Amino acid sequence: MSRVENVSGLLAEKRAQAERDRATPTAVMDALRAQEFHRMWVSHSFSGANVSLRTGSAVLQALARIDPSAAWQMGVQGAVGRLSDYLPDKVAARLFCTSRGLVVGGVNPTGEAVPVPGGYRVRGTWSFASGATHADWLLCAAVLAPCAPCASGASGSPGGQRGQDGPAPNGAAPIRMLFIPGSTASFSDDWHSLGLRGTGSGSFTVDNVVVPESHSVDGSLLRRPPAVRRTRGYSIAYYDFAPFTTASTALGIAQQALDVFRELAGRTVPARSTHSLADSATVHATFARATALVRAAELVLADAADQAMAHGETGGEELSGVIRLAAASVAENCVSAVTMLHTAAGAAALRSGDGLDRCFRDIHTAARHITLATTNFEMVGAHLFGGPLLMRR
Repeated sequence: MSRVENVSGLLAEKRAQAERDRATPTAVMDALRAQEFHRMWVSHSFSGANVSLRTGSAVLQALARIDPSAAWQMGVQGAVGRLSDYLPDKVAARLFCTSRGLVVGGVNPTGEAVPVPGGYRVRGTWSFASGATHADWLLCAAVLAPCAPCASGASGSPGGQRGQDGPAPNGAAPIRMLFIPGSTASFSDDWHSLGLRGTGSGSFTVDNVVVPESHSVDGSLLRRPPAVRRTRGYSIAYYDFAPFTTASTALGIAQQALDVFRELAGRTVPARSTHSLADSATVHATFARATALVRAAELVLADAADQAMAHGETGGEELSGVIRLAAASVAENCVSAVTMLHTAAGAAALRSGDGLDRCFRDIHTAARHITLATTNFEMVGAHLFGGPLLMRR
């Protein structure tokens, strides 16, 4: 946490530039990497800090209170870093230990992976790739196309282990998570968003890049804890880990909004009034309610983090449900709190670029992520009634 102070001044100084450029400046990314934030959720075996979920969450919240876009990218790196526990040791060390840039990419399977001898030929386009232009390696989630022998009903498949790729939930095609050098992708400057503008979450395209089998992970494994091995950093399944990154950034945005609103209310006198917003009983009640919502979000996320650290190996769908409810609740509370404050500020909240304006735009953008979406309530609710825990219907 003390490392946040080392970069706080630079983050604050460059935040407006990141918004204008729609990407985090290289100087900021270099400073974040120098503090090893991009490796805080990587195993000690791969030169990571291997911090607890609570510690990593607190770091992202602190970064988000200064620059949510920077925090979001460190969170994305933290989530993708969890694949180091699923990759072969030598490959994980190459990606997360010896490379200095980010390892991020696209986890939505919008590409195709065609089996070839020793690996896969990958093509496709991935959007919302936060921080991708700062990456040494890019993750490409792709639908696994059947190889010719498999399609004709023959047994076996090139590469030896492809038969292990299990079907995705609901009978969907198997998914493969593949890592390519960042230099093999082409990028599109198409990130024009409401909020989180500095994340540089544009698109990248890959055209027939061959990926070795060793640089890929069977997507069906990510709903389960990684196999026990000496180098494993965490016993938590990838899909149980990822929600903490997005929820932590959302929480930091709401915390920032509380601080910004308190200062704004003290200096804002509404038209035709003789008293500041800070003297209004209505504003007092609104601020207290918003504070309660943010405080509840802090507690529910901390509780989920403790349960994940304690029961990551054995929690199964029950733990997954707890984590998804926590993340969705954090998003709902934070959106409500920031929206209440934005409304209470009246015309003072309409100045583009002001702190409360940024918080409003950023929280509404962050909450659209699948890990924070309201559909999680529907999916977990169906599970609580005895059904399977689906990602989405």
